[in-house]
Amino acid sequence: MRRAMESLKRRVAIGYTLYALGFVLFFTFIAALAVEGIEEHLVNNRLRDVEVWAAPRSIAGLPVEMPAGLSFHRGADIPRSLRGLPGGLQEKHVDGVGLHILAGSDTHGDYVVVDHTSDYEKVELVVYSMFAASFIGFLAFSWFLGGYVARRLVTPVEELAAAVAGGARELPLQQRDDELGCLARAFAAHTDELRAVLERERFFTGDVSHELRSPLTVIMGAAEVLMANSSNPATQTAAERIYRAAQDAAGCVHVLLLLARAPDLTHMDEVDMASVAQREVDAYRPLLANRPVRLSYEGGAPFGVRAPRELCAAAVGNLVRNACQYTEQGEIMVRLDGRRVIVEDSGPGLPPAVRAALAGQAAAPPSGASAGTGLGLALVRRICSYVGATLELKDRPGGGSIFTLDFHNLTIP
Repeated sequence: MRRAMESLKRRVAIGYTLYALGFVLFFTFIAALAVEGIEEHLVNNRLRDVEVWAAPRSIAGLPVEMPAGLSFHRGADIPRSLRGLPGGLQEKHVDGVGLHILAGSDTHGDYVVVDHTSDYEKVELVVYSMFAASFIGFLAFSWFLGGYVARRLVTPVEELAAAVAGGARELPLQQRDDELGCLARAFAAHTDELRAVLERERFFTGDVSHELRSPLTVIMGAAEVLMANSSNPATQTAAERIYRAAQDAAGCVHVLLLLARAPDLTHMDEVDMASVAQREVDAYRPLLANRPVRLSYEGGAPFGVRAPRELCAAAVGNLVRNACQYTEQGEIMVRLDGRRVIVEDSGPGLPPAVRAALAGQAAAPPSGASAGTGLGLALVRRICSYVGATLELKDRPGGGSIFTLDFHNLTIP
């Protein structure tokens, strides 16, 4: 963000300086035309005045005295370097000296009026030096003025951006009456609205989870009593199913309670993902009873992450449970690969609605036997968002899905 703001300041200053440069070049062009035009006009008029005055006097044999820098020559008195020139005004350098020359002729022969331009060249040098110094100073002043204006414009925006990025409770610039004040107040209103929505969602999740824990504890206790005191196999089986369902629901409630809290992973203990994956595979083997499906843990190089163990177990467990529920035959493999946990199955694959939901796209709710898959994967995606991991999905060659939990950002060196 800081680099972007510096770039914006630089662009404002450069834009201001380029505008000044364009103005300077235009003014320089106009000034050069004016100086050259004035010089040409003065020199031409001076030479013609000298011609009008000196030509008749030279014909009459009167002395032709010229001011310093001017001379009049007729006939044989014309210097060799100036003889044979076409009539009219012209410039010529003789022995390194610049001359303005007015050549003419009358009944008494050719003549030239010569004006040394050294004085004009000195004046030109002084004028152009003053112009150059003024223009350089103007450009330098424009650069610093552009930087000052850029800082005045961008610094408040930078302050507001830093406050928004830092999650400040009170945003600056809200008291201003200009556009920045309107922007700051709009940001503040939007931020307050989002914060209120998040707080309501967090409180709702926490309250509902707390309210569910008591009845789930009662259900689990009643199921344990039934399993301990019932001699009827049917009742025993039903009690075990009730107990497992209540236990799963209690685990889900605990996960939701963790997700309702603000994430703070810096002080978490290391979680061994190899033991988590192995435990989840063993826990869901009963789901494959009487089905031609092989569930295996293929191992891999172990690694650790800093995250709540319950969330890591819930993420891996939901993927394994979904694979067990919807794979009718074939195999389910869980393995570690680098810093990833991979769950691969030979099931029917995901329906389009669930794929769209995982991609963050709007889609109709899934229907049929696979409806529960999307809910479990939504919980996995939320856990990944909480802990900073990523969930990836690929189709398995020959049918099925490959889910990858990438904990690269959470790996402990």
